[in-house]
Amino acid sequence: MYWPFSSPSVYEQELPIQNRILSYDGLEDGFKSDTSTDLLGEKPSDSAIEEQNLKDHTSDPESSHTNPSSGSADSRHQKAKDTSKDDWNVVQEQRGPNEEIVGICNARSGHLFATITRESLSIWQTKPTVLLASVARSSSSLKTYGTNVSPILRPDNAILAIQTSQGYLITYSLLSDPNTQSYQLIFLDGGRRHARRKSVYQGSRTANTVKGVSLEGGSPVHELSIRFRMAIKIDAGVSQALALDDELLVVTPRPAAIQCIRWVPDRAGNQTTTGLLSRMQWLTSKGSPLEVVYDRPMNLFVWTMGDGKAYAVRRVQGNVQGGDSRDFNPLFDGHQFHTPETDEQRSAKAAVNSKFSLIAIGCADASIWLYSVRDYSGGITCFRRLTLPVSVSTSGKITTLAYSPDGYCLFAGFEHGWMVWSVYGQPGASSFGHEITTSLDLDKRWLAGVLDAFWTIGGSEAVILNKHGSCFYVLEFVRSALTNCLASSNVSNALLQTSGGLKIYQGYDTPDLTTISADVSLWHEVHVPNPYLDEQWPMKAAVASPDGRYLAVAGQRGLAHYSVASGRWKVFEDVEMQNEFSVRGGMCWHQHILIAAIETNYSYELRVYSRETSLDNANLLQVINLDAPAVHIATSGDDSILVYTYENVLDHYIVIANKKSLQLSRVGQIGLHGIIRSPARVRAVSWIVPDHQLRNGDPSQDVAVASVLFLVDGKLVLLQPSTNDEGELKYDMRVVAQNVEFYYLARDSPGSVPSLHSDGSGPEAEEHALRDSLWVFDGQNMRAWIDVQTLLEFAPAEYARELPVSTSTPVDFYPLSVLMSKGILFGVESELSIGRDANFTIFRTMARTTLFIPDILRDQLAQFNSPGALHLSHRYQGLPYFAHALEVLLHNVLDDEVENPPPSSDNALLPAVLSFLSSFPEYLEVVVQCTRKTELRSWRTLFAHLPPPQELFEASLEQGALKTAAGYLLVLHTLTDVHSTSPQVIRLLRAAREGQDWELCKELARFLMALDESGRTLEQALNLVNLASPSNSRPQSEGESLTNGFPNAGNGTSDVRGEMGFSPVRDRNNSTDPFT
Repeated sequence: MYWPFSSPSVYEQELPIQNRILSYDGLEDGFKSDTSTDLLGEKPSDSAIEEQNLKDHTSDPESSHTNPSSGSADSRHQKAKDTSKDDWNVVQEQRGPNEEIVGICNARSGHLFATITRESLSIWQTKPTVLLASVARSSSSLKTYGTNVSPILRPDNAILAIQTSQGYLITYSLLSDPNTQSYQLIFLDGGRRHARRKSVYQGSRTANTVKGVSLEGGSPVHELSIRFRMAIKIDAGVSQALALDDELLVVTPRPAAIQCIRWVPDRAGNQTTTGLLSRMQWLTSKGSPLEVVYDRPMNLFVWTMGDGKAYAVRRVQGNVQGGDSRDFNPLFDGHQFHTPETDEQRSAKAAVNSKFSLIAIGCADASIWLYSVRDYSGGITCFRRLTLPVSVSTSGKITTLAYSPDGYCLFAGFEHGWMVWSVYGQPGASSFGHEITTSLDLDKRWLAGVLDAFWTIGGSEAVILNKHGSCFYVLEFVRSALTNCLASSNVSNALLQTSGGLKIYQGYDTPDLTTISADVSLWHEVHVPNPYLDEQWPMKAAVASPDGRYLAVAGQRGLAHYSVASGRWKVFEDVEMQNEFSVRGGMCWHQHILIAAIETNYSYELRVYSRETSLDNANLLQVINLDAPAVHIATSGDDSILVYTYENVLDHYIVIANKKSLQLSRVGQIGLHGIIRSPARVRAVSWIVPDHQLRNGDPSQDVAVASVLFLVDGKLVLLQPSTNDEGELKYDMRVVAQNVEFYYLARDSPGSVPSLHSDGSGPEAEEHALRDSLWVFDGQNMRAWIDVQTLLEFAPAEYARELPVSTSTPVDFYPLSVLMSKGILFGVESELSIGRDANFTIFRTMARTTLFIPDILRDQLAQFNSPGALHLSHRYQGLPYFAHALEVLLHNVLDDEVENPPPSSDNALLPAVLSFLSSFPEYLEVVVQCTRKTELRSWRTLFAHLPPPQELFEASLEQGALKTAAGYLLVLHTLTDVHSTSPQVIRLLRAAREGQDWELCKELARFLMALDESGRTLEQALNLVNLASPSNSRPQSEGESLTNGFPNAGNGTSDVRGEMGFSPVRDRNNSTDPFT
C-alpha cells in the first residue's frame, strides 16, 4: 500500500515566453506547407515520405528547437533576435504570464513527461524534475491547425504528437545529446566552504553524474531538442490518439473507426489501416469509444463507450491490411465485460493492472468496479466495488485512474479531489473531508480537483495536474517494502520505503502499552547514501533481517546494507564492481549474512555477503551459479533458503555454518512444470515441512514431504505432495484464498513468536500455538488460520472437503505486521493537516493498531473448542489490555445476537462466551464494562444468560471490587427498580467509606441526588453509614450540591444513567478504545 508523505512540490513553467523557441510547424507566411498530410484518404507516396524525412534533417534553424536555458547567453539572444518581432507581439497579446496547462502525459520508461498549454509544449525530466525544452507555437500554426488538446508520447520517447482542436496531429522529434548538460549549479559565494564529515561512500563518481549538481537521486540532466516532424490531417476528426510501439492509433468520430498509422511503412509500403466499428460484430455499442486504454504487458485494450459499456479488446494478429476501409476483416476482437444497469453505472474511465491481472472501471456515480481477468475469451468478472466516503455531488465526476508501476496502489482523480486504494480495495488517503473553498483560499488546488495524474518511475511519486492551473504537483509517497520484496521479515518488521530512504518499526521490544500508543514515535528512519541514490535511483527492493537489526536496499545496479544499531551504511567502494550486476529475484538475511539473487551481463547467481566485511567481490562468502534468473528468494525456518527460478524449479538450500565461514548447500529441487503456468506471475514462495521431518529427518528429503505455498497474482495456492500409482511424486493443487495482497506464515519467522512457543510436552500442548498460523490480507479483512496443519488436513482435493473457515479481523487501516506476542495487528494510515494560518498542507503517517485476540477466541468458541480458546488466552493473560480484549469479545457477540437473534438457544453463542469469561478473574469487571458501552435494550439479552444482578453485586462486593459493584448497582436500579435506600446502596457506601474511596462516595452521592433532588435521600444514607450530613455543618445556598462534604466532591447531575460514568454507546468503536 502507498501513503502520501509530506507536502507536494510545485512546478511551474516560469520561462518567459520570449525566451522560448517559436515553432511555425512547417508553415511559412501563414500558408499550409507540404508537410501537412491527409492520411485518412490517399496515403503519401514513398517519394513524398523520403522527401519529408530529408526535410526533417535539413530544416532551417527555426525548425530546430533546443532548450533555451542551455548554451551561452549570446546564442539565446541570437535565436530570439532571428524571430519575427511581429509574431512575438501577436503571441504575447494572446497569452497571459501564466498559461493554463491543459494536458500531461508520461513516457513508458518514466524518465520523461510532457506538458502542454493551448499554445505551447514542454518536455520535463522526472527525476530530478526539471524543464528540458519548451516550444511555443506561432500564431499561423495555431490558426491553421488549432490549439493543443492532448499530448501523446511514443514509448521510446523519440516522437511527441499533439492532438489539436481542428483534427490535426502535429508530430515532433525529440533528440537528446548524452554529451551535453542542460543545468549547472552556480554558487553565489564560491569562496566559502562548508565543513562536512567524510562520506561513507569512498568510490569515485561515474561519468553520468552532472558536475556540480546534487540531483537527490535520478538521471543526469542532458540537453534535449524538439524538432518539428510533420502535421497529419484527419478529416474524420480525432477523438483520441494513442501511441504504440509500431503505430499511432487514432479514434475517429465521423465515421466511427479506429485508424492505425504505422510509424514506418511495412514491406508492402502500407502505412495506414482503418477498421470501421460498424463492421465489428462483437461490438454492440454505437459510436466511437470515449476512451481507449492500452496495456502492453497484457497486450490488452479497454474501450469505454458512450452508452456506458466497457469492452476488453485485443488486436487481431497478422491481420494487416491496406488503407481501404472497405475491408471486411476486423482489426480488433473483443467482448463486453461491463454492462451498466443504471445511468449511475455507466463507465467513464478505465485502468489496467497487468501485475495482478485486473481492470478498474470508473463509473458515473464516482464508484470504481474492480474486474479480475482470468482469460481473454470472456473470463472477466467483477469482484469488488469501491466507493468514496462522500457523495458524487461532493467529489464530482471521475477524471483519471492510474495504477502504480508495481500494481499495488490505485490513484483516482475527481473533479473536486482524489483518493487512493490498495490493489484489492483497502481505502487509503484522500483529499476529501476538507472544504474545497478552504483549499482554494489557501492555494491548495491539488486537493480540490484533478485533471490528470500519473505515477513516476518506481512509484515513489505521483504527478498531479489540477484543473485551471498553470502548475503541476509532485506528491511523494511512502510504501510498504512488501510491494517489491514480499518477505516474511518485511512483514514481521513493518518496513516502509520512501523515495530516498527507509523506515522500520521498532515497537516490538517496547512495553505493551507503549506499542499501542499513537503519541510515541517508534520508527527508525534512515536515508540511503546520496552517491548511491543519485546513480541508482529508484530503489527497487528493500529487505529487513528477521530480527530487524539489518537492512538492505537495491537500486538499478548494485546494493547497499545498513546496521540499525551502529547507524552505518556499507556500499561498494569500487563503482565498476557495483555497476556490474543488478538484483533480480530479491534478497534475504540469515543472521548477519545477506543473500542476493543477482543478474550480470553473462550469468545469474546467488551471492552471499557478510555484514562484517566491506562490500567487495573479494569478500564474497560464496557465489552460486543459477541456470535461470531467480523469481523469488525466501527464508524458511531456521536454516532453509528457497529459490524459485524462471525455469519453474524450486531449489532448496540449507545454511551450513562453521567457525570460519558460512556456506549454502543445495539439498533438494522440485520441478513444477505443468503446475505453475507462468513463473513470472509468482510473487512469493513458502513451504511447510512436517515437524517430525524438521526434528529428525534428512534435509535432502524435505522436498518429498513439504507442502508449498505460492502467491500467484492474488491467489494463494497450496501444493501438497502425494504419490501416483507408480510411486512417483506428484502435487495436488488447491486455491486457499483469493484477492491476497500479502500473506505471512509465522513459522517462517520463528524469532517473531518466542513467547508463543509451547512450554508443554507432546503434540497436544502445541495444538493451538500461533507459531503455525497463516495470515492473509484480502484488501478488507485480515484472515488467519491459527493452525496451518488443520488446513493441510482438509486441503487434498481427493477428499472433496471444504477448507476450514478462517478467522476474519476487520480493519479500517492497512495492516503491515502481525505482532504475535502482543496480540495486535499493526498498520499505518495517512492524516492530512491543513490550517488557515499555514501556507502549506502536509500528510503524516500515523500508527494504528487493533486487537486480533477477540476474533480468534470467538471463532474457537463458535467451533465448540473451549479448551483451545482457554489455551490460547492463557498466553495473552499477562497483557495489561487483556481484560479489554475480553470486553471486546463480549461486546461484539452481544451486539450481533441483539441485532440478529439466533433461531434457537442451541445456536446462541453468547452463553458459551459468558461461560468462557467466567474462567478469568476479570469476569465481573468485563461484564459490567460491557454494559457501560451498550444500549439498555441489550441488557436484558445479556442478563438472561447471567446470574441475577444481585448475585453479581454480592460477588463484586465480596472481592472488594467496589467500582465493579457500583456498576451492578446501576444495573439493579435499571432492571429491578432498587429503592434508593436499599441495603445494597448502604452497604456499598459503607464499604467505600471504610476504604476511604472518596471518589466512589462522591459518585454514589451524585447517584442519590439524581434520584431525589431534595437531598433527603442522600441525608438518610449518610446517616445510616455514620457520615455527617453537610446540612448539619452549615446552611446550604440555593443550588449548592449536598456532596460537598466529601473530599473533592463536585456538583450533581440529573441524568441517572450518567452517574458513575455509565452511558450507552452505540458504536462498538468507542473513542476510549486504545486500539483505534
